[in-house]
Amino acid sequence: MVRETTHMDTRTRLHLGRLVLLAILISPPLACKKPVGTAKTSGAPAGASAVQVVAVPAREERIVESVSLIGTITPNEMVEVKAETDGTIQTIGFDEGQRVEKGQLLVALDEDKSKANVTEAEANLKLARGSFERTKQLFSDRLISQQEFDQASAVFSVNEAGLDRRVREWKDTRVYAPFSGIAGAREVSPGQVISRNTTLTWVVDIDTVKVEVKVPERYLSQVQSGKSLTFTVAAFPDKPFTGEVYFVSPQLEESTRTALVKARIANPGGLLRGGMFANLELALEIRAKALVVPEPAIVSNADATFIFAIDAATNAVMKPVKVGERMAGRAEILSGISPGELVIVEGVQKLRPGAAVRLGPASAAATYQK
Repeated sequence: MVRETTHMDTRTRLHLGRLVLLAILISPPLACKKPVGTAKTSGAPAGASAVQVVAVPAREERIVESVSLIGTITPNEMVEVKAETDGTIQTIGFDEGQRVEKGQLLVALDEDKSKANVTEAEANLKLARGSFERTKQLFSDRLISQQEFDQASAVFSVNEAGLDRRVREWKDTRVYAPFSGIAGAREVSPGQVISRNTTLTWVVDIDTVKVEVKVPERYLSQVQSGKSLTFTVAAFPDKPFTGEVYFVSPQLEESTRTALVKARIANPGGLLRGGMFANLELALEIRAKALVVPEPAIVSNADATFIFAIDAATNAVMKPVKVGERMAGRAEILSGISPGELVIVEGVQKLRPGAAVRLGPASAAATYQK
């Protein structure tokens, strides 16, 4: 019994071994099977590993290629007011910083001495005229010589000229505004004794002002008479002013190879004052349809400049570009991309060519399209 049992166990083991071998032969290799959960780990949706970026379309804009120059604002007219004679100030007829009109009395000097001089000159002339008339009659009657007549005539002429000089000196005790404008600071006071070299005040006409700028020789073709110049000043940085060129110097300065250029600007509100710096943008070339992208889209690496664009498969494509004019926050692209092509402006540092990308919120892109 024992032997029979053992024989049967042996056959049973052989039978089981054949079944295991058969199962191995007909089943796929274990290494070829995908473990449970592998599909979820390695086959994740494409968007899950994409880099989020902000992109905007390259668009065509009108740009002006220009050169920056610094000029100076000067009044249309400005004069330092002085008296033409010595004297004592009697009255002052203007207020500092106020408008004065042409012919308005600014300063009156004491005129008593001048009036006395005029009275004396009138008396001397009257006496000389009577003497000349008598001499003239005597000469006509041939009772005096030609020399005596000439002497009397000369005395009369000298006294006549003396009266004219005294009258002019009397008039010079009154100082009038030579043109309409704004009165400057008052440099004198009533009762002050002045000489003809004493500055009384200034009169400045800023209803129209001028901008003077020295333009390099290579740009002179852009500033011919009749053309416009646009500029800003530090006091009003957001307000552009435009004037018309009326003078281009016929002679260049040899040391700088520049020519003085002047333009007139209407200044009805008095915003512009003499001595201000004018920041001019001199237009050299205007391109109506220039391709422009935001400045952050441009990536420079050694001698190469490129942009990451987005292709139809939503992948990043690195494109070499040629950059033209650079402006505030923007840059002109001369070649390398096309109008309307999406260029990446944020997230560039995380990209590599061919990387999958997904667009960020539209509000982020809108800040680059203003």
